[in-house]
Amino acid sequence: MENKDSNQQVENNKNKQNPTTTPDPQGFFNNIAALPPSILEWIDKNTNGFIAIWDKNGRIIYISKSVEQLLGYKVTDLLGTQWYEKVSNEDVTYIKNHFDTNQDSSQLFNIMIQNIYGKNIWTENLVSQIKDSNDNIYYAAAVKDITDKKEAEEMMIRSEKMSVAGQLAAGIAHEVRNPLTSLKGFLQLLQAGVNRKEEYYKIMIDEIEKMETITSELLFISKPLTDNKQIEKVQEMVVDVITLLRPQAKLKNIDILFEQTGSQTVYCDRSQIKQVLINIVKNAIEAMEEPGNIQLNVLTSEDSILLDVIDGGPGIPEEIIHKLKEPFFTTKQSGTGLGLMITTQILERHDGKLEILQNENKGSTFRIILPKQKEAK
Repeated sequence: MENKDSNQQVENNKNKQNPTTTPDPQGFFNNIAALPPSILEWIDKNTNGFIAIWDKNGRIIYISKSVEQLLGYKVTDLLGTQWYEKVSNEDVTYIKNHFDTNQDSSQLFNIMIQNIYGKNIWTENLVSQIKDSNDNIYYAAAVKDITDKKEAEEMMIRSEKMSVAGQLAAGIAHEVRNPLTSLKGFLQLLQAGVNRKEEYYKIMIDEIEKMETITSELLFISKPLTDNKQIEKVQEMVVDVITLLRPQAKLKNIDILFEQTGSQTVYCDRSQIKQVLINIVKNAIEAMEEPGNIQLNVLTSEDSILLDVIDGGPGIPEEIIHKLKEPFFTTKQSGTGLGLMITTQILERHDGKLEILQNENKGSTFRIILPKQKEAK
């Protein structure tokens, strides 16, 4: 026991003398340790991130001094700890499930890391698996602070959501006015002393529930996007979105058609996937210059759920399809050019994607592809 303690003390003393690395018998990190202190200092001062290296057991064996600027921890606080100790359980599981150990190239992960004050910092992590000359496995990560980028994205999302709410206002007002007119009429009949009270009460309750459904979906738009993934029913999310957008479609004499068949589920954040659906169905309504139908279909493939939004508009020219997902590119006079960019980002967070297809006869098909239900991460 004494021998073990004294060995540990020797190792701790070495760490204090050279805090950015630990002894490596294979000499794998000799080049890093051998860099002049002035170079290491320059790197630390001129980056908004840090470098971390850990062994196959997850123990951090090297971390650059710039970690102190980003997270507030001293290098000596982190050396010897596990790489996942400051990362949420959900992100840890996600990385373990998605890191491909058979891939030689670096892999990118956006995760939150907790700083010394308990605040979560958004980081971009370029992670690689490395072998030394003796085939010992190590993992290296270049960690970069992307908090500003994430805040800018959130601001754009809020801007787009408010734009959507404004565009839906006319349809919502029309849809709420009709039930209000009915309620007013029935109240006047009841005041006049009619005898069919129970029948009128039922109709009035139905009208109130209709308004409640529409307004609750409208309120959903104003809420910030959450990050709470769980198993959700695809059909239920589609029906919610149709309820919200049908008033706007009616103003242009467009019917939104959807036949509920089956009960497919996906592991997702409900609010984010509904935002994707709102963006795409709203675009379909705006693309149609004449009365017609928008068809929504839910299909399944071997490993994916496919959700098609098929419109009867003029279609999208082949030469601009690839530009539609770019920020601020829009074919609409009053468009923000953010809707499809946000849609693409949300789907990427769900390991999904968006395909844009030309219909044979008329219009376009926007296909949302999501992985089939997985275990909660």
